[in-house]
Amino acid sequence: MLVGSFLIFFYTTGSFAQDSNFYIFLSFGQSNMEGHSKFEPQDTVVNDRFKVLQAVDCPDLNREMGNWYPAVPPLSRCNTGLTPGDYFGKTLAASLPDSIKIGIINVSVGGCKIELFEKNNYESYVETAPGWMKGMIAQYDGNPYGKLLELAKIAQKDGVIKGILLHQGESNTGDETWPGKVEGVYDNLLSDLGLGQDSVPLLAGELVSAEQGGKCASMNPIIAKLPSVIPNSFVISSADCEAVADGLHFSASGYRLLGSRYGEKMVEILRNE
Repeated sequence: MLVGSFLIFFYTTGSFAQDSNFYIFLSFGQSNMEGHSKFEPQDTVVNDRFKVLQAVDCPDLNREMGNWYPAVPPLSRCNTGLTPGDYFGKTLAASLPDSIKIGIINVSVGGCKIELFEKNNYESYVETAPGWMKGMIAQYDGNPYGKLLELAKIAQKDGVIKGILLHQGESNTGDETWPGKVEGVYDNLLSDLGLGQDSVPLLAGELVSAEQGGKCASMNPIIAKLPSVIPNSFVISSADCEAVADGLHFSASGYRLLGSRYGEKMVEILRNE
């Protein structure tokens, strides 16, 4: 009887380790989600309510994979830059009650196609990836989807997954099947994390706009089709988000605006729950 009482007490008290006021957000994609532009001093202001779950070991930053740290850039790998996730989290922290904490996970690989995150097909994609990309993939133990899932399960012990952020598509420009491929990644994530179908919103950002000289702006009409494939998905506009000269990446200013828009949409969604 004492053993039974102890087990009941253990499992009951253990359940309280998950904080329902700790909102977790998964983010993935290619170089714009990874963070291409250098962050500036204004971007490194710490907010104690905004945390990042470290995706790779970064000894120079005194960060270890799988641990929570104040969410200051880089949020992805050790030498990456500013991402939409930075100002997504800052916007949430500024807009939600002080009782709410925000946690973000970022697993992104510059230059990759969405196929890299297909859990049953990624290996064939990795085989044909260029050497410089294989080095980045290796930092996620050769399987970025698997790493994102591993980290998400760690995060679920501490909080509740409330959303998924995606910025990807440059390497799939012109691929009309892209929305269906994203749906496959999304469905696998929810299933593998024990979450209900369409239960978590997916926010996908547009690529650099034509007005900003975007070389892949023709992908934006394809990205716009995502909500017709995933009902609980939303497209985040890149209009007026400043780009750099390559026509592929946003400037730091552009990331701030785009990230704030991700955050504003998520705040709207949360308030309508």
